[in-house]
Amino acid sequence: MDAPDPQCRVTVVVATRNRREELVAHLGRHEGPVVVVDNASTDGSAEAVRAAHPHVQVVELPRNIGAVARTVGVRLARTPYVAFADDDSWWAPGALARAAAVFDAHPRLGLIAGSIAVGPEERPDPLNAVLAASPLGIPTGCPGPALLGFVGCGAVVRRSAFLAAGGFDDVVRFPGEEERLALDLFDAGWRLSYVPEVRAHHHPSPRRGTDEHRQAGLVRSRLLTALMRRPRRVVAHELREALRGGRAGRRGLLGALPRVPAALRARNPVSPTTEAALALLHGPVRTDPTDPATTDPTAPEESP
Repeated sequence: MDAPDPQCRVTVVVATRNRREELVAHLGRHEGPVVVVDNASTDGSAEAVRAAHPHVQVVELPRNIGAVARTVGVRLARTPYVAFADDDSWWAPGALARAAAVFDAHPRLGLIAGSIAVGPEERPDPLNAVLAASPLGIPTGCPGPALLGFVGCGAVVRRSAFLAAGGFDDVVRFPGEEERLALDLFDAGWRLSYVPEVRAHHHPSPRRGTDEHRQAGLVRSRLLTALMRRPRRVVAHELREALRGGRAGRRGLLGALPRVPAALRARNPVSPTTEAALALLHGPVRTDPTDPATTDPTAPEESP
């Protein structure tokens, strides 16, 4: 891998754990400076990166901290913009230069969600069409459809906005860590936009957990995010959905329980404006008519 162009204004942050082969194979595809944050791998990932890509900055963490590893990488970056990649993904040639130009032209833009091509067949990720059709439209200050969500390996952020919003936190962790950050960016007045010309490639690693394990993790993250940022009626809704979600739902609920105290300490519900945007995106939250906290508009929302 050649030394990065000192004029590049986008750093790529790669969080990894025990995927040495994919990591080493794809690192050379990135343009610009790269920071690899290793979540306590036991397969020699850090040593392999240093040997194969000596210009890459490597940070070895003493324990697995999940998505917070990306926040570690962003703090180390010295560029105004940061792109995220997984060890099984990379950014297309020219994508990051395009992202920098879009950020320069839109000073209130905090995050770009790029399009994602999946696998050797370069299949468009189904999420691309969902983001392109966002009901939020293209408001002033947005280079594309406005969003309230994104996929980590397909996102580029304005470093200052990301850090001001707290980055990825140690409560939600992974997967599903993107929602809380998206809410906080939007709530602070930053724009999040889909820009398909900023393209990422994702070749999903075979070293992945089961679908049930991932679904349980997503349930856990939705519950914790609701506790941190959403009204009580949404917390109640997510709890009911978890209980109705079969084995994965129950696993997610059990996984969330140890983190509930931390979620409550970090609780800071988003504004009515952000809630209105969420309702436009997802529709109104169904409520339980037997629960006065979800139906009484005068019920306090400060705590779940």
